[in-house]
Amino acid sequence: MDAITRMRCFIQVVDSKGFSAAAREMGRSKALVSKYIGELEDELGARLLNRTTRQVSMTEVGEVYYKETTEILQRIDDLQASVQSSHQAIRGRLKVSAPRSMGDSLINRAMMEFLVANPEVKMDLRLEDRFVDLVDEGFDVAIRVTDLEDSSLIARKIAPFRAVVCATKEVTQKYGVPTQPSELASRPCIIDTNYRQKQNWNFIVEGQRIVVPVKGPVEVNSASAGRDAALCNLGFLRTPLMFVAEDIQKGLLTTVLDEFQPDNLGVYAVYPHRRHLTGKVRAFVDFLVAWFSERKKAGEPCPG
Repeated sequence: MDAITRMRCFIQVVDSKGFSAAAREMGRSKALVSKYIGELEDELGARLLNRTTRQVSMTEVGEVYYKETTEILQRIDDLQASVQSSHQAIRGRLKVSAPRSMGDSLINRAMMEFLVANPEVKMDLRLEDRFVDLVDEGFDVAIRVTDLEDSSLIARKIAPFRAVVCATKEVTQKYGVPTQPSELASRPCIIDTNYRQKQNWNFIVEGQRIVVPVKGPVEVNSASAGRDAALCNLGFLRTPLMFVAEDIQKGLLTTVLDEFQPDNLGVYAVYPHRRHLTGKVRAFVDFLVAWFSERKKAGEPCPG
């Protein structure tokens, strides 16, 4: 168990970016943490950390050791969790990735309510608009808007998702209402770089997926900024329905090309095949499914 303790200590020092912060997180003295790291390096016969008076960084060997050790400790934790009684309290660290645009709205609220309901869970929530590598980066679960093209992942749908192309009446009067997706290529469009395709918008025409390259006067990395740009008559915007539903109801924006929107998108919780589905992950995913279902039944804003 001493080896595991030293490994956990090393991971904590790296994650905390220092010995003092790691000691506080672990509830141990800085001297003891330093001792554990020294013993680990002596045992391995290699220096894992570069130490200065201001910062701690990993050596090249340390980076390799960190990656492998994180995976080993995660498997140990998963194995322990998998054999625990389902009646035991949900507890432990939960590392979650979610899109920033969704995290800043619905997902963030849902996750905070999950933590209130499960006070023994400590969440590490990373909101960023990129597809993380769940295994290499040590994530327990990721929230993604996807059509599940990646077969290397296990996923559970937590909510429907619908995207729309919309614009103000001023824009449609000036440039015309497009009747085919291809017409957007010659009209000003607002580019939301949160989408993986960015300037390439996907549509379904006669059962086939097509890609329309678009361009326009502004690129944003925020659904809220995209909405503001659309309301300022800067062009056609493609965005999740939930961000513009109220504007559409008020007549400030109108949707176009609805019949060409893909219908196989959803909000999914995904996790790797090789990872045990621990109690904390199962409870988290179940909570999200129920949370979005209740919102939809109540007629509140949802992704789709």
